Amino acid sequence: MRSLTSPGSLVTIAGAALSVIGWVGYATANPNLSLPTIFYGIPILLGGLALKSSELPPAELQAPDAAVLPLRQLPASQTLRKLVKDVTRWRYGQKAHLESSLEALKLWDEDAPPQLVSVTELAVDGAYGVALRFRAEGVPYPRWQEKQDRLGRFFDKGLQAKLSQPGSGEVLLELLPA
Repeated sequence: MRSLTSPGSLVTIAGAALSVIGWVGYATANPNLSLPTIFYGIPILLGGLALKSSELPPAELQAPDAAVLPLRQLPASQTLRKLVKDVTRWRYGQKAHLESSLEALKLWDEDAPPQLVSVTELAVDGAYGVALRFRAEGVPYPRWQEKQDRLGRFFDKGLQAKLSQPGSGEVLLELLPA
């Protein structure tokens, strides 16, 4: 259902509907209806199909605990809130969420990039934290461990990264206040 409400899908559906209305208007010899709807419908349909072909769905946001809700509003959690907002929206023209960040951290494999699967908001010792679950794909877990010290500092000063391997081929990155 989520893929049907993506911006790419909505534009494609609108373009297809306008095109069909235009062709029906053409078939019934109604130039006032056929000309504008075909004229606008086909480009909108093509634009929607282009969006759909480069679409990256949002990462799944796990339901937070009640303790997390008041911590979101703290000024110290602004960077992590922006991170959560960024990865839980539709992206276009990217292979994976956080693509540029993972490239800068040298945690990128062009053929099999890490894929962000889910995001969980955490309450840790009265502070706001975030857990990011990746399918590691072509980046082995030891390479993530080499970058552990840099991972927290990369997103914001005062953050520390904690890594674990919950399953085969998965990496859990927790960004917590230091």
